[in-house]
Amino acid sequence: MAPLRRWTRIAALIASLLACLLPHLFWRALRRRSPWPRRFLALAARAVGVRVQIAGQPHGGDMFLLANHVSWIDILVMGGATGAAFVAHDGIARWPIVGWLAAQNNTLFVARERRGALSGQIDALRAAMLGHQPVALFPEGTTSDGSGLLPFKPSLLAVLLPPPRAVLIQPVHIDYGVTTAAIAWHGDEPAGTNAWRVLGRKGRLDVMLRFLAPFDPADCADRKVIAATARDAIAASIAQNAPDSAATQHRPSATPLPPV
Repeated sequence: MAPLRRWTRIAALIASLLACLLPHLFWRALRRRSPWPRRFLALAARAVGVRVQIAGQPHGGDMFLLANHVSWIDILVMGGATGAAFVAHDGIARWPIVGWLAAQNNTLFVARERRGALSGQIDALRAAMLGHQPVALFPEGTTSDGSGLLPFKPSLLAVLLPPPRAVLIQPVHIDYGVTTAAIAWHGDEPAGTNAWRVLGRKGRLDVMLRFLAPFDPADCADRKVIAATARDAIAASIAQNAPDSAATQHRPSATPLPPV
């Protein structure tokens, strides 16, 4: 049945794209901010079998989101839930179709390994933040197996000292629960292999977005303190909500994400 599940989900993904593409291009032709990338990401998450729930309170104002990174599905659930633009590795810009779709959501592509380009990238990120679209960054810089956190890379967080507009930082724990190890994309697994495997998995994939307490970057001495504050909050949530933890019996109530 795995091949049937894969092709059914791929067909649903294509249908989601077709349903959102023409309205999006029309909005862009009118030079208006398009709501359709967010709607597409939410529909795409459902198309691949994901059901998103929200725990905690998303900050209602301008947001800079810092989250752990486990899977390519993170983009779908975070983008669909928050409408955020992402900071991504510049290699993604060259991926067929995916790179173009990412650009439609105002993705900022950066080359983390080129230190000489950092100043220009911070300037580009500062310009992107002048709008009111939330910005999301995965400060680990890559995906992990989800059992813990990799070190946070603080370089791009220099944009928050000071931010170009008033903004709060909100850490987000993307929690796949007991399915984390099964869907995590890490190590040497190719992107296509992981996607093929995840698309063929049986059953629904439940994802909890845990919005943790926001904080003001003005209260932090430097970018390393910002990174450490966000990392400590997400690490504590991972420990508290681990599938084998007694804390899972006392999780905060969750709210299903409303339909798009």
